[in-house]
Amino acid sequence: MAKRRTRFPGGVAVVTDSTASLSPQDAEDEGVEVVPLSVIVGADTLVEGVDADADLIASALRDFVPVSTSRPNPEEFAQVYRRLVDEGAKAIVSVHLSSRMSGTVDAAILAGRDVSVPVTVVDSRQVGVATGFATGIAARARGSKVKAGKVATLAREAGEASTTLIYVDTLEYLRRGGRVGAAAALIGSALAVKPLLTIRDGLVVPLEKVRTAGKAIARMETLAAEAAEQHASYDIGVQHLANEPVATQLAERLAKRLERETVPVDEVGAVIGAHVGPGTVAVTVTPRPV
Repeated sequence: MAKRRTRFPGGVAVVTDSTASLSPQDAEDEGVEVVPLSVIVGADTLVEGVDADADLIASALRDFVPVSTSRPNPEEFAQVYRRLVDEGAKAIVSVHLSSRMSGTVDAAILAGRDVSVPVTVVDSRQVGVATGFATGIAARARGSKVKAGKVATLAREAGEASTTLIYVDTLEYLRRGGRVGAAAALIGSALAVKPLLTIRDGLVVPLEKVRTAGKAIARMETLAAEAAEQHASYDIGVQHLANEPVATQLAERLAKRLERETVPVDEVGAVIGAHVGPGTVAVTVTPRPV
């Protein structure tokens, strides 16, 4: 008989938020609890992963319907943490998107103060699948000889070491959501260039100005490959919003270049999609601990 998997290896529960781009199956396989953010579309508040997806957001943005996002409140986190304690967790590591882009980390910290077991909140300083990769590393690190502090450290280090490259058709959506950070310097010339962005110190910042979309994607491929080749083992993924053909072609070229069987391609979640807009393509490389 196969040995039953422990609910919380080492007594540690791992939590993340819906921007980490973990599918329900991936979250179940890794033993990760996902707390959803919300998207406000017009007058409707929708829950990411429940009644809001990227296709709906892309359509709303194209139709100029107002779209904004909302973090979970502390009580929503507290309810999840308390349930995990009731289910046997002795410690909780909660890994989330950059605190410089969202108040999600702050909400998790506040919630953790009212829980009967230690709660360590990790600011991944990243967003999207980079946060998901860091969360997966944390989940897999758990064990009888691995304390929660070490689990949190590995997640934090994974986020810090990640390379995230983002192509957007326009900076307008990032500007509207206030997430553009230093990339605002490119706004005035957005019509003349195709922005290539990255995540640095928890913020979206400009990386390079490229004249055409094709050149931007080609440059992103080169930079992603160079980042991956620096590590013996790594996770890599391509994400997009309403730009599957370009994302798929990029993933196929990266797989061939890096001699991997495949590079996964996924559509971004509703929350990230609301800020980057249709046409976005992103690549993330996260080294694994050795």
